[in-house]
Amino acid sequence: MKLSRLYSNKPNAFKPVDFVQGLNVVMAEIRLPENRNKDTHNLGKTTLGRLLDFGFLAKRDPRFFLFKHLELFQDFIFFLEIELEDASFVTIRRGVEEATRISFKRHEAGHQDLSGLSLAEWDHRDMPFDRARDLLDGLLDWRALKPWIFRKGLGYLLRSQDDFRDVFHLRKFAAAHSDWKPFLAHVLGFNSQRVAQHYKKEDQLTERKSTAQTIKNELGGSIGDISKIEGILLLKQKESERKQKLLDAFDFRAQDKDHTKQLVDDINERIATLNAERYSLNQNKKKIIALLEEDQILFSPDEAQRLFEDAGVLFKGQIKRDFQQLIAFNRAITEERRGYLQEERAEVEADLKRINADLNALGKKRSDMLAFLSGTDIFGKYKQVSDEMVTLRADITSLERQRGFLHRLQDLRSEIRALTEERGHMQIQIEEDVERQNSDQNSLFSAIRLFFSEIVEEVIDRKALLSVSPNQDGHLEFKAEILDESGNATSADLGHTYRKLLCIAFDLAVLRAHLDAKFPRFVYHDGVFESLDDRKKENLLAVVRRYADLGLQPIITLIDSDLPVRSKDGAPVFNADEIVETLHDEGEHGRLFKMRAW
Repeated sequence: MKLSRLYSNKPNAFKPVDFVQGLNVVMAEIRLPENRNKDTHNLGKTTLGRLLDFGFLAKRDPRFFLFKHLELFQDFIFFLEIELEDASFVTIRRGVEEATRISFKRHEAGHQDLSGLSLAEWDHRDMPFDRARDLLDGLLDWRALKPWIFRKGLGYLLRSQDDFRDVFHLRKFAAAHSDWKPFLAHVLGFNSQRVAQHYKKEDQLTERKSTAQTIKNELGGSIGDISKIEGILLLKQKESERKQKLLDAFDFRAQDKDHTKQLVDDINERIATLNAERYSLNQNKKKIIALLEEDQILFSPDEAQRLFEDAGVLFKGQIKRDFQQLIAFNRAITEERRGYLQEERAEVEADLKRINADLNALGKKRSDMLAFLSGTDIFGKYKQVSDEMVTLRADITSLERQRGFLHRLQDLRSEIRALTEERGHMQIQIEEDVERQNSDQNSLFSAIRLFFSEIVEEVIDRKALLSVSPNQDGHLEFKAEILDESGNATSADLGHTYRKLLCIAFDLAVLRAHLDAKFPRFVYHDGVFESLDDRKKENLLAVVRRYADLGLQPIITLIDSDLPVRSKDGAPVFNADEIVETLHDEGEHGRLFKMRAW
């Protein structure tokens, strides 16, 4: 499949571009001296690639120049003529104003002008956008891309300046790696189905883990024992059934009996126990207070000295000093003992405070039960039991909700374990497939990497390495590197010029490796010679021409200042039939669109 013609319903504003079978050159000539040092010239060589993408049914994007400047282009209708595998042609009709309504026409001869054809004469007219894409996918019949549609590979076939930043990760692949890595693996001959399934399993695993975390948050961060929840729920349900029977029968004798038993056997017993414990604690508190008061040293050495002097007994300084040291020693022991006693007193008072609170609550409950038993108002008892049922049912609902969450959490944990195991198996299979394709010299990947290295070596006299390997997570990593004389990777590929060369070499190598398959045959490279020196330009041009001779359709754009040096005999670099479009800066008629710049 190759490009044949691009034209519009306004030939005076957009002159038709007729593509040829081999090399196609879009030449931009800078004729005005004041424009020679400019980085951009807005003549339209890059715009041509965007128009081709529009013709291949790119989605409507408000940032795309046709829609961004709708006031200039809303009346334009573009026609893209494509030569199919069987040498027949199909023309795609797409207007700017109604960009989601597409028409198709099959015909035997190429380079037609169907702009004057009425819609009624088109084979498929005003088709909805998605159906039009499906139809074009079938017409192109790029079977080697399946299960992906034709749009997936167009990014490597229509390279703008922004698409030379990375050999593999194109600007249009702004989404997750799972959006483009399986496709690239397929094009290079790897088992893309496993790669896609591996990403799918990871997404499922992430989703299950997220759901499990949400459930944990719903449970308040604490995960209870499912057996304990089931047990409490069973008891609550039985109690609810018993109370409901009381309410249904309007008979509270059993309820009265239950309250009496609970009052006698439970509450009174607990009150008695707490009272005994309170009595014991109060006794301990009295003893502690008494001990704290006793731990005082009342002996005074000064008073003792005056007493001895009054009695006529000499009180030597040494004896006084001994008494003071003894008192200091006893005071240190007493202070330590007082600290322990005060701590014990604080604990006793805290226990007493708790016991008093429990006794107050039990006393209130006992009072309520006695009121219930002594009451003669049957409706009051009915209301009290009903209130208890409301609380009980709320507890049951909460427990059932927790049980449901816990069962779901258990299921999720089982799924997470299974998905983790499946992902591990797939990772092993991916690693085995990568090793097999790398080691097989007859594999599609081996052919692509050989063609890739040959192109780079022919242009810059350096070998290049195309490599694919799985990382620790099982995801494929794609690398394109320039090698030095010793065969080691260098940083030369980090520069824009060499990175662009690697992109061009990769695209051409992939196309050549698929020459025998139902695969596209054209490739569009914008600004192909920029920043290269003359010798490398000549080498790259020789490669491009050689690949055109193999049956491919390279389309290159360049500025005349980027042309290689002409041969000594003065012959032009390109043949006249290779130049399909010439642009220049001498007025509007030199641009791709013969109108004012936008």
